[in-house]
Amino acid sequence: MSTLKAVRGTRDLLPPETALWNRIESVARSVFDRYNFGEIRTPIFEDTGLFARGVGEETDIVSKEMYTWEDGERFNEKALADAWLEMNHGKFEKFERNAKIAGHEFDLIVWYPGGVIEVVEFKQKPDPRAAEQLNQRISTYAIGSGTFAELRGRMVCPSKTSALTERQVFVSPPIQLQEIPGNFFLSSQNLTLRPENTAGVVRAYIEHKLGETGQLQKLYYIGPQFRRERPQKGRYRQFSQIGAEVIGSVSSGSESPLRDAEVLEMLATMLDELGISGWVLKINSVGSASDRPAYIAKLKAALEPVVGQMCEDCQRRAVTNPLRVLDCKVPHDQPFIDALPKIADSLDESSRSHFAGVCAALDAAGVPYERDHRMVRGLDYYTRTTFEFTHDAGLGTQNALLGGGRYDGLSEAIGGPKAPGIGFAMGEDRLVLTLQTLQQAKAELADAYIAPLGEAQNPAALELARELRRGGLRVELGDGSFRLKKSFEAADKAARAIVLLGEDEARSGILTVKDFSTGVQSKVVRAELADALRRG
Repeated sequence: MSTLKAVRGTRDLLPPETALWNRIESVARSVFDRYNFGEIRTPIFEDTGLFARGVGEETDIVSKEMYTWEDGERFNEKALADAWLEMNHGKFEKFERNAKIAGHEFDLIVWYPGGVIEVVEFKQKPDPRAAEQLNQRISTYAIGSGTFAELRGRMVCPSKTSALTERQVFVSPPIQLQEIPGNFFLSSQNLTLRPENTAGVVRAYIEHKLGETGQLQKLYYIGPQFRRERPQKGRYRQFSQIGAEVIGSVSSGSESPLRDAEVLEMLATMLDELGISGWVLKINSVGSASDRPAYIAKLKAALEPVVGQMCEDCQRRAVTNPLRVLDCKVPHDQPFIDALPKIADSLDESSRSHFAGVCAALDAAGVPYERDHRMVRGLDYYTRTTFEFTHDAGLGTQNALLGGGRYDGLSEAIGGPKAPGIGFAMGEDRLVLTLQTLQQAKAELADAYIAPLGEAQNPAALELARELRRGGLRVELGDGSFRLKKSFEAADKAARAIVLLGEDEARSGILTVKDFSTGVQSKVVRAELADALRRG
């Protein structure tokens, strides 16, 4: 039998590398907190239409890289209950849905004239076992409901034919089974594992009417995304992103260039606090929905005589999404791309003024940047400011640490109100690679390794470990079955110091401690052990 392994393009994260991931996320959360961002958690799958309408049907993500499936028909219990109530309208005095009695919940309880009570359950198909369970629950109801003339059960299911049928299911006592004609199933739904999270955050903004607060919404997320692309260094089919979105109504200040600059300044702070120095911020403006069409027309005209000499992706993009040609990294195509018109020459006064405002705020804050006329990003929803932070350490030719931009029309594109916004996403894998290259991915050692000398000392060793851990120390616990040499070898790999606990130490309360960094071995009174370990 073949050995099962992680699926291609995925991987397991193991200690000590997970310690670095946790540190990255901890720093990110700390920075977000200081900039007054709150965390949002959205589902990892969404309706496919969200990405088709929001990200763009002709983008590489939507056209080639999404994990999409049909969810299948779903039983619509509420529609069946509504149909049954309508059919029997006028026959009963009152009803109660989802009634809870004696710890059980019933789909429907109906009271008829003359003290007759009927408990009704709605099922996708006739189910004898469910009928028996209904009888048991009716017995529970009989105990908890008080007086009645007759108590009976009914199971209602969709009919496979156009006929209304009714019969008894022979359990004791019998249950009435009723089958109603009609379509009581919700249509199948096309679902997609999220390839990015901005569209989902904006969907949540619309669905929960966050814009009605009148306040600027500053939201961050940390979690997995999924793209079916060719795995390469720092790029996986399941990958984790740290990202944030600043979105709101126009009156909240969401359109201001200051919002763009604040996000960029926050990212510079975050990278600095992670210990990533030497980053380069590249920014550009891709214009608004009003001035971009003129530029795209110029771009198409300039591409027409040369696109046949460019790579297949550029030939396809020249037709479906010409802006993406500027993002091509194929060496052969670079001279053609360098000669294409610059989008800066097609910006209207509003877009130029907005970009100037972003640059002025960055200059005031002392955040260095470079203007990159080819910075367009790969998603259709971007408007005006786009940006990337790059670094040469450990990432190869694809050297972007993170990227993002403004998306002033995204909310409207997916059926929401006008809600300008700006956001970014950074891949945690690429941050980890960069930090490892910068030699900051060191295994975090425990403060102490407790080595019981003999199995009889195991209980006392656990007691000591508990005492130190409650004092905030990180402690690894050995085992009395280990020989002393093995305990020292294990401790040297796991901790900064070893604490020996034998009969003499347990009796006297004076412990033997060896510091591996200095090689010094000393005797420490138990009451002073925690302080001694903290001092190192």
